[in-house]
Amino acid sequence: MAAEVSGGRGARLHAAVFGWLSRPLASFHLVLCLCGLLTLLGAVMVLSASSASAYDPHAGGSVYGTFYRHLASIAAGLVALWAGLRLPLPAIRRVSPTLMIGALVLLVLVITPLGTLAEGARRWFSFGPLSVQPVEIAKVALILWGAHILVTKARVLRYWRHLLVPVVPAALLMFALVMAQPNFSGTITLGIVLMTLLWFAGAPKRLFAALLLGAGVGVVVLAVAAQYRLARVLSFVSDGTDASGSGYQALQAEYALADGGLFGVGLGQGASKWKYLPDVQNDFIFALIGEELGFVGCVVVLALFGALAVVGFRIAARNRDPWNRMVAATITVLLVTQAAINIGYVVDVLPVTGVTLPLVSYGGTSLVVTMFLFGLLAHCARHEPEAVADLTHLGPGRLGRLLRLPAPGASTRPSVPRDPPRSERRRRGRTDRRPVVPIGERGGGRPPR
Repeated sequence: MAAEVSGGRGARLHAAVFGWLSRPLASFHLVLCLCGLLTLLGAVMVLSASSASAYDPHAGGSVYGTFYRHLASIAAGLVALWAGLRLPLPAIRRVSPTLMIGALVLLVLVITPLGTLAEGARRWFSFGPLSVQPVEIAKVALILWGAHILVTKARVLRYWRHLLVPVVPAALLMFALVMAQPNFSGTITLGIVLMTLLWFAGAPKRLFAALLLGAGVGVVVLAVAAQYRLARVLSFVSDGTDASGSGYQALQAEYALADGGLFGVGLGQGASKWKYLPDVQNDFIFALIGEELGFVGCVVVLALFGALAVVGFRIAARNRDPWNRMVAATITVLLVTQAAINIGYVVDVLPVTGVTLPLVSYGGTSLVVTMFLFGLLAHCARHEPEAVADLTHLGPGRLGRLLRLPAPGASTRPSVPRDPPRSERRRRGRTDRRPVVPIGERGGGRPPR
């Protein structure tokens, strides 16, 4: 009898969960919920970490100064989130070339004396207490513009010239400008964006083999070129033998995770933030989560990013507009991969790279841009066919009215270039090859001539 009752409750719970997930706006609400939970977790952990590191009985100022700045970034991020939800997706697509040009200009200007020199690098523009990191804007620009170009040229992507130009040269220019700062972690994230765009555009696997080989050679060259990067790599390879040098942070992160145990030492009770683990609120905040919230807290963080991966790919799969699909998929891969890299080097399975944990690490421009990307992802969720039908017939709903969100309209697609003349195809010797079918065009039969 007890087993039957338990089985009945399980069946009802299963039906309730899947019934809710089948609702037209389930993806939209899930994205906003995940964004809110990660932002809240980040605010709590930044408060715990920064209040200890800022404590100095011999100096004035508030121990909550870093936390207040983080709250200001969250406030700006909420505006960016609303903008990502409010701006029409076709309009965002139309201005993506201008955004790309602006991002390149900012990357050039930041390495001039106009950029702020800090710790041997020029990565920021400083305006009093405010600072802007152009590489974060460059990520958004490359996602939106790269998807626009690849979708516009969808029918001619079987020709290498159209597949690679102009997306790959523009991305390589971005890589060079970011490395000139220098900013290795920013180059990694831009590389993730480029590889993801080409993957969902249907690029052949041999291209990825060439890109990965080139990236491997580039990483080796860059690691050898800078002494601090070489020290990090050697420390990772030597398995923590340099405990007092370049391997200090990684080793202290392992100690913090080990001290946490299953349930942690308690929120606010971690010892690593008392300068045993420098700048714990930035790159190594996952170590503090493991120390204060334990293994359970780490699993919760992993579950949240795992849920983001599932929801993001669900949105991409359900959208019919190819640009929406590529943007949603690329945003999802970027955010989840950033989290994987950050967690990977905290648990010592990857060398330290400086990639932050999205929405959880302390940040200014990074936090604002990440919340804008969540807004774009939620906006793409509102363009799922079932969501469009529901919003059209039943109205925006309470949340839509509260945020003053317009009803999603039909996406406008720019004209697609025609295939090259037959003489050019014969000269290139590609007339007998099957075309690469990009995202959004699969299963649609042969393209018109």
